[in-house]
Amino acid sequence: ALISPWRLWADRLTLLRSVLGAPVLLLLASEQLAWAWLLLLIGALSDWADGWMARRADGGSRWGARLDPLADKLLISAPLIWLAADQRLPLWAVWLLLARELLISGWRSGSQGGAPASWLGKWKTTFQFLSLFLMLWPAGWTSVQITRVMHTLGWWLFWPGLVLALWSAVAYLRPRSAPDRH
Repeated sequence: ALISPWRLWADRLTLLRSVLGAPVLLLLASEQLAWAWLLLLIGALSDWADGWMARRADGGSRWGARLDPLADKLLISAPLIWLAADQRLPLWAVWLLLARELLISGWRSGSQGGAPASWLGKWKTTFQFLSLFLMLWPAGWTSVQITRVMHTLGWWLFWPGLVLALWSAVAYLRPRSAPDRH
């Protein structure tokens, strides 16, 4: 069977995104915020692009469907860990978010078809990326005042992202009632 080139490229982008977390973390640790920010942007754009390509191929591969949410978590976890280590975010909040991600990843791995992301999960990821982009906005790209505003706005956007993460976890794990068979 011939595999769609769209599906192949979607899987390749997902694989690329899955390895971007480590370089992002290393760049942040070495104070190369601009490069880390750009890699994070590439990762976020690849998330959008691989979804678009998978839809063009009438659905992604089973492998891609399982790796995609894990790739997002690896990419988002790296800057969250750095922000907690740099004391820009409370460690308890980052721990809670990462614990949620591990719990849902484990649950998804045991479900049929990888359990596609819910609309809550998609909004959670959007808030997380937006929050990280703003909190990691490199000094020197804008005035000191604008940079502070961006960092503060990112900090405030982190919290609705955390609420959405917890809400979506409850929604994923809530037992579904069986259809009535009468």
